[in-house]
Amino acid sequence: MSFVNSMNISSSGLNVERARMDLISQNIANANTTRTEDGGPYKRQSLLIREGKGSFQNVLNDKLSGVEIEKVTEDNSDFKRVFKPNHPDADDDGYVLMPNVDVVTEMVNMISASRGYEANITAFNASKNMALKALSIGR
Repeated sequence: MSFVNSMNISSSGLNVERARMDLISQNIANANTTRTEDGGPYKRQSLLIREGKGSFQNVLNDKLSGVEIEKVTEDNSDFKRVFKPNHPDADDDGYVLMPNVDVVTEMVNMISASRGYEANITAFNASKNMALKALSIGR
């Protein structure tokens, strides 16, 4: 039934948007982390999202199958140099390398992920309501 396929697509979108929100929250939480296990400042992370492959049967039938996370990537842009001579991680000149996380950009991304999540819920509910109405025709 095509209603089930559309609900599966919406649920894959919900999973991806939730994962985006988790990663955005992690970026914001580490916006001031100057020391990680790797030894340097925290590197901003983002998701690489691709069209979902779905099941083998879906590929054979050329059906849509939503989206999925391909991998988590690190942003390799330059770190910010901030003058904080009393900071324990300051270099000889008094500068500290700060994470490449821009909180304003992360907030915009959070709004985008939230809106994407809401849109997928709306699409899921619309498919569910259509299926329920189709079932009520037989009554």
